[in-house]
Amino acid sequence: MTDAVRMTWLGHSTVVLERAGVRVVTDPLLGRHAGVLRRRGPRPERVWQGAAAAVVSHLHHDHAELSSLRLLGDVPVLTAPANARWLRSRGIAGGTGLRPDEWFDVAPGVSVRLTPAVHGHRPMPHRPNAANGHLVRFAGADGRGALTVWAVGDTELFGGLAAVPELAGGPPDVVLVPVSGWGPRLSGGHMGPLQAAELCALVGARAAVPVHWGTLHAPGGRYLPPGWMDRPGELFAVEVARVAPTTRVLVLRPGGSDEVAAA
Repeated sequence: MTDAVRMTWLGHSTVVLERAGVRVVTDPLLGRHAGVLRRRGPRPERVWQGAAAAVVSHLHHDHAELSSLRLLGDVPVLTAPANARWLRSRGIAGGTGLRPDEWFDVAPGVSVRLTPAVHGHRPMPHRPNAANGHLVRFAGADGRGALTVWAVGDTELFGGLAAVPELAGGPPDVVLVPVSGWGPRLSGGHMGPLQAAELCALVGARAAVPVHWGTLHAPGGRYLPPGWMDRPGELFAVEVARVAPTTRVLVLRPGGSDEVAAA
């Protein structure tokens, strides 16, 4: 489908978005682990190679993993200005801060802007704590077939997210929405399956891919309680069917792909 965006979930919040050969990677986590957190399953396949840009929602270690960002090479890493300055100070030369109203052109027909987020739980003492999501807009050939993907980023559900369709120029075609954390108890500044489904209803999302589940766990915490890593994706699908029935849910497994075509 030439007018479709292909989405490949590499686990946690890392998704490779591709249309017409242009790739954008969200919150790249490309190795086996993220600090002390362990990855369930193998290292992701290198489908991220040749990416035109990366987007980073915030600087927690499971979202701004420096060795993964270095693997991408000298590409723009789009994030909040304070985060971009910190990334550059750590050798990520592509760290690029965006103003709240700025669209950044990644490639012809592909542009990115920030969206609001509230993620103040567990602030880091040695990294900036700005948080945001991203809109990735694919214009389509001859100005037709436009398609917008919203990488929500870690956030609580709050009223300011209702403004995203206005920022995007309409309801987002795809929402990459976090539905869990990296433990059986959801900490502050995150959404569970119900809140993520309510967000889909709030913005009128055409399709949604649940992320931030089933991938990372603390050492020794993979099986306690049994099954906690596997539930959030399917629970999200159940909640969307109840509160946002017009949203199509694409529950992927790490390494899995699907496509959404322009409306």
